[in-house]
Amino acid sequence: MQFKKIINDSLKVTLSLLLGGLILYWMYRGFDFRQVERVLLHEMNWTWMLLSFPFGILAQAFRGWRWHLTLEPVGEHPRTSTSVYSIFLSYAVSLVVPRIGEFARCGVLRRYDGVSFPKALGTVVVERAIDSALLMGIAVVTMLCQFSVFNTFFDRTGTNIGALLAGFTTTGYIVTAVCGLAVCLLAWYIMRRFAVYNKVKATVQGIWQGIMSIRNVKRPVRFVVFTLAIWACYFLHYYLTFFCFDSTSGLGMSCAMVTFIVGSIAVIVPTPNGAGPWHFAVKTMLLLYGVSETDALNFVLIVHSVQTLLVVAMGVWAWAALSFTRKRIAQQQP
Repeated sequence: MQFKKIINDSLKVTLSLLLGGLILYWMYRGFDFRQVERVLLHEMNWTWMLLSFPFGILAQAFRGWRWHLTLEPVGEHPRTSTSVYSIFLSYAVSLVVPRIGEFARCGVLRRYDGVSFPKALGTVVVERAIDSALLMGIAVVTMLCQFSVFNTFFDRTGTNIGALLAGFTTTGYIVTAVCGLAVCLLAWYIMRRFAVYNKVKATVQGIWQGIMSIRNVKRPVRFVVFTLAIWACYFLHYYLTFFCFDSTSGLGMSCAMVTFIVGSIAVIVPTPNGAGPWHFAVKTMLLLYGVSETDALNFVLIVHSVQTLLVVAMGVWAWAALSFTRKRIAQQQP
């Protein structure tokens, strides 16, 4: 069983790297990488890149502080520093195995502060749901304000939402719903039959407690402020990089917002830090705003690489800090 798990995990990592690598290869085939060195050393304004770093760090710090708030209602009180370090580390490990960071940060709190893993995971679920809803809201507003640009983007990428929806009939929706219900009932029946049912039930209950914790957050105003601050910092971390290059410095905040939204949606594809899908989406949007293909390719390659290195540095810092963190003497919870 352990060997099978290792094989499955290795396959997921390999496919993730392969997908991102193929997209990047397709984008940069025939690209002259020698001129990237010239841009880095002589044409790029590094002051703006350095000014963007604090916002990248703050975005993750705010996420850690917000997570600390959501854990309080379920009776978990980890140290604030441990919460923040776990976020730093989660983003770094996700560069190796996409999406594993969500589990890694819960594991860190369990290891160092005795926090219940299921409860922590439940709060992560609700956090992600809130972030997704906020991102979708921002995306809708941005798309309405820049509708012509998005329409051109969908045309160029061969994405036709209307055609996709039209191909899925009412019967198709009904069949899908019935199949989904059948799968849920079958899973419930199987769990009832196995001895692990009670353990699984306890785990699910813990996750549900974490999800419902949002209703009882003691400082809701602070929670909202932290949520808005997370995305404001993410945007500024990205927007300031526009001023590093002559080709993007004059595009304005509307272009930055559009490319930020498109890039944020593209990273849903499970590749390390969105490598590949992010490059393609942002590069395509920049072309629609009049940036030359070479300049757009330089922008996405340099910005993504530098910001990924920052994530790695933060992860290394968190790992070092946790190495010197004393574990709380507490009964470990499931």
